[in-house]
Amino acid sequence: MKLRYMFDYAVPAPTLFCDSGAEPDARLQPSMDKIRIRGGRPLRGTLPISGAKNATLPLMAAALLTDETLTLANVPHLADTATMASLLAQHGVSVGIDGATGGGHTGRVMSLKADRIVSTTAPYDLVRKMRASVLVLGPLVAREGQARVSLPGGCSIGTRPVDLHLKGLERLGARVELTNGYIEATAPGGLTGAEVVFPFVSVGATENLMMAACLAKGETTLVNAAREPEIVDLAQCLAAMGAEIEGAGTDRIRIRGRDRLGGAEHTVIPDRIETGTYMMAVAITDGDVELLGARLDLVAAVADALAPAGVTVRQTERGLHVRRTNGRLTGIDVMTEPYPGFPTDLQAQLMALMTTAGGAAMITETIFENRFMHVPELMRMGANINVHQATALVRGVPKLTGAPVMATDLRASVSLVLAGLAAEGETIVNRVYHLDRGYERVEEKLAACGAEMERIRDS
Repeated sequence: MKLRYMFDYAVPAPTLFCDSGAEPDARLQPSMDKIRIRGGRPLRGTLPISGAKNATLPLMAAALLTDETLTLANVPHLADTATMASLLAQHGVSVGIDGATGGGHTGRVMSLKADRIVSTTAPYDLVRKMRASVLVLGPLVAREGQARVSLPGGCSIGTRPVDLHLKGLERLGARVELTNGYIEATAPGGLTGAEVVFPFVSVGATENLMMAACLAKGETTLVNAAREPEIVDLAQCLAAMGAEIEGAGTDRIRIRGRDRLGGAEHTVIPDRIETGTYMMAVAITDGDVELLGARLDLVAAVADALAPAGVTVRQTERGLHVRRTNGRLTGIDVMTEPYPGFPTDLQAQLMALMTTAGGAAMITETIFENRFMHVPELMRMGANINVHQATALVRGVPKLTGAPVMATDLRASVSLVLAGLAAEGETIVNRVYHLDRGYERVEEKLAACGAEMERIRDS
């Protein structure tokens, strides 16, 4: 089956067409769908892991650095990837997709070609939907010498300022101003390599500056750079496009600028956050599942944290085998940290898991200041959680009870799904459009492993 994005520049939202005549996937359209779950069923079988959303988005933005075709394999079919495709389309990028629509660790193949940039403005109507839209800033300034990008939106989990992106570009010689809600950056003579020292670790700023530095004159050094696997994945793709990059995966990255980059083919790494989420889904239901395509090296900190809780994670030829070690889970203490520490994007899921564990667990959030919004919703289901500043004390309860709950952000929404899988009775998760931003066909994947859950379409 061949799929392709067809774009009208006057209407930048993409419509997905399929040669078979199938309708566009409704999951990619904004909706007020709900998910109904009847808990108490252990997950068993196999579950495919999709390509990493947090790797795919900067990789798509990297297509702006060249007039040749960038081909990405294992691309997840998500609302966020559709939003990025819309944004790139209005910049002049042609986007094509080949691949099945079922999701999983084989993914889709996306081709992107920016042979001519028709606009250097990233408008508010698109950027407000997703913070990662700011990743077009660095490539546009590097290639075109100018960019006008709306200040980003996204999930409400803290301020997450973009000042490190802007200060980094200024170090590379760009002039940056904030005007009427837009970032206006210019470098008519091109960017020039420099040392950029981040005062704290920022994945997005590291990615933006990496891409910008690839077309800057001379050498750029990023100090206190993010070390996430998604950074390494981007560096490998940029290297395949002809960039000179050293040190990705460490806190010091060196980039020697080139006059131009070429096309390349690259396969997106499996999603470590999706992997960790489903590891906890298996554990909370006392299940036994093989996660196809998952890699233990990407979730080592998560597996290490879950081991004393009573969860066994083992690498297989096809992925990861996950099950409880023996009996009821045990409460553990976890602190979120930049990679290679425990990911903030799995904090909400871990909290859901700990609500049914024996004893008490202490979860400390050090990355974002407003990431406990799922706590009141979990408490509606009978969870015993006390929050003091950046720490949540979770005392396990014998059982959770199904209830109507409201998703507040992407990871909070899936924590409510996990709680619903373990709860007695029926849980209705509202606002699942948050889920569709980062989890591919979540209800279908879990139902295939025995979960009793379904999507209730917004009529």
